[in-house]
Amino acid sequence: MERFIINSALDMHLHLRDDEMLKLVVPLTSKNFAGAVVMPNLVPPITTKEVLLEYKKRIKEACKDDDFNPYLTIFFQVDYTYSFLEDIKDEIIAVKLYPFGVTTNSETGVASMDVELLRPTLQSMEKLNIPLCVHGETKGFVMDREKEFLPIYESLAINFPNLKIIMEHISTKEAVTLLYKYENLYATVTIHHLLLTLDDVVGGELNPHLFCKPIVKRYEDREALLKVVLEAYSKIMFGSDSAPHPKNNKEAADGAAGIFSSPIALQVLTELFEKYEKLDNLNSFVSLNAQRIYNLAPIKKQVNLIKKDFIVPEIYTFENEQVVPMFAGKTLLWSIE
Repeated sequence: MERFIINSALDMHLHLRDDEMLKLVVPLTSKNFAGAVVMPNLVPPITTKEVLLEYKKRIKEACKDDDFNPYLTIFFQVDYTYSFLEDIKDEIIAVKLYPFGVTTNSETGVASMDVELLRPTLQSMEKLNIPLCVHGETKGFVMDREKEFLPIYESLAINFPNLKIIMEHISTKEAVTLLYKYENLYATVTIHHLLLTLDDVVGGELNPHLFCKPIVKRYEDREALLKVVLEAYSKIMFGSDSAPHPKNNKEAADGAAGIFSSPIALQVLTELFEKYEKLDNLNSFVSLNAQRIYNLAPIKKQVNLIKKDFIVPEIYTFENEQVVPMFAGKTLLWSIE
């Protein structure tokens, strides 16, 4: 039977939510991943050290006996002081910036992306070597939101040359091109942006469980992402952007944006890299690149995959929470041993 080993897998963009949802989804990542960058867009968002440490405690409790390191982030504020950031620096891996209203729980995000408004916090981060993670979308036409945001990335890269900037879940060919232009720009890429186009969401019957932000794009965008990911380009790393919502919040008239992919991430990526005969590059995409970019020494954790059919569960349930995973009910070619 064919086998493949992934060492110290890292998910560099993950939503764990809180309360019962947290208890449901954390073990589905902590079982196989060595660590993950956890997003701070709770309600209310994580903006203080006290709240951050309490959240980390809840995550660790939900992991049970799994050896797993949650790398926490705080929600960007324009008035963070140098002393505050210096004090919290050792507890976070990055600061996450959300423009106002562009995605789930971003209602307290930054209202203006004017560089001078952001400068006090970003200068402090630059001096303290704290990376900036960004949800890079405007509120324009849905297919153009990331493309419209790219000049803002350029402005940030130019004005803060020593600030490490992570373009989260890039979804366009133009974003890929921008990575080559500025030394301090990096990116995460999701499974769904590597596999899907807008046709998969609305081309036939509407599939609410494949609706996300940034929305999946055109074929040429998917191909551009595939090219750099399969070659394990050193400035790109895996970030699932796995974003669970209760089943009834997805299958609704005003369905929530987010794809729950964490339980199948490693199986799907193994299948994808095998298809293109690039399995030798998979460990770089899911671990080694992130280690270099963030200067991490993750927990040593080995995941053994075997060439055996795996049927994705129709639903994951914990007490009152129900979440439908990406590719629910479908058969994958690889399983985790």
